[in-house]
Amino acid sequence: MFESFNRLFPLWAVLFTLFAVYDPAPLLSIKFAVNPLLMLIMFLMGVTLSRQDFAGIFRQPKALFLGLVLHYTVMPLAAFAIGHLLRLPTELMVGVLLVGSVASGTASNVMTWISGGNVALAVSLAIVSTVISVVVTPLLIWLMAGQGVHVPVVPMLWNIAEIVLLPIIAGVIVHQFIAAYIKRIEPMLASMAVLAILLIIGVIVSANAGQLAKLGPIVAVAVVLHNGIGLLGGFWGGRLLGLDQRQCRALAFEVGMQNSALASTLGATFFSPMSALPGAVFSVWHNISGSLLAAYWKRHPVKESKRLDREKHR
Repeated sequence: MFESFNRLFPLWAVLFTLFAVYDPAPLLSIKFAVNPLLMLIMFLMGVTLSRQDFAGIFRQPKALFLGLVLHYTVMPLAAFAIGHLLRLPTELMVGVLLVGSVASGTASNVMTWISGGNVALAVSLAIVSTVISVVVTPLLIWLMAGQGVHVPVVPMLWNIAEIVLLPIIAGVIVHQFIAAYIKRIEPMLASMAVLAILLIIGVIVSANAGQLAKLGPIVAVAVVLHNGIGLLGGFWGGRLLGLDQRQCRALAFEVGMQNSALASTLGATFFSPMSALPGAVFSVWHNISGSLLAAYWKRHPVKESKRLDREKHR
């Protein structure tokens, strides 16, 4: 039941968005819960991480380093270029920059697994990009938006540490004590994370329901372009840098799928409700595009080279 619910995440995201536009009041009433919901998502991510996941960080150092470079260059630069190309209002520009500057999204690992990509690399990138986002995200926003917008770098840094890093650490500690039990209920935990993301999307969209008719189309264009550049940049960037197909599939999702729930939360907390809107729309769209790409790649599995086949049989 839980796995079926999780697979239909894109559908639930669209339905929550429509409900938030049609009747924003119920979701606006839980606006206070956005930060705790994001902390819950990060805790649930941490509680599913094992020592093997962290050990995997050191097994593919070249691919991990290149993936981080692509993640924190392709998406921020694409956000900056798209914002100027579309001449977005300042508040929306900040929202797009936030989406481009956060860590990779929680659903990227699932998409990598479905597509036949390198899951160990995807998990490693998700962990490391999340940890370093505490410093990198405020710094990138300050560099790209600080000229025309007041960017509270230090408060933002502490806020990310509080709602991202500490819950993940707490989750990892819990995992050490009840790892076997966590393994049995992992689909249920994933469903809890999905529901939390849906509520965050609903709250952000409901807060901007009055603006969607006017701003919805331009935000949608920005989000689709941004996500598409990330998916393409991750895959072909990896290919140009000499990584194999499975690694490149992982990079496509780790670069192109952002922690947009965090971007929305930061936008609403430090800037304005409108700055949270690109993150909410991105949350809906990147799960749709990611699911479609993962399904396509699943039908076109990676063909191992003869040399690798020989190595496997030695």
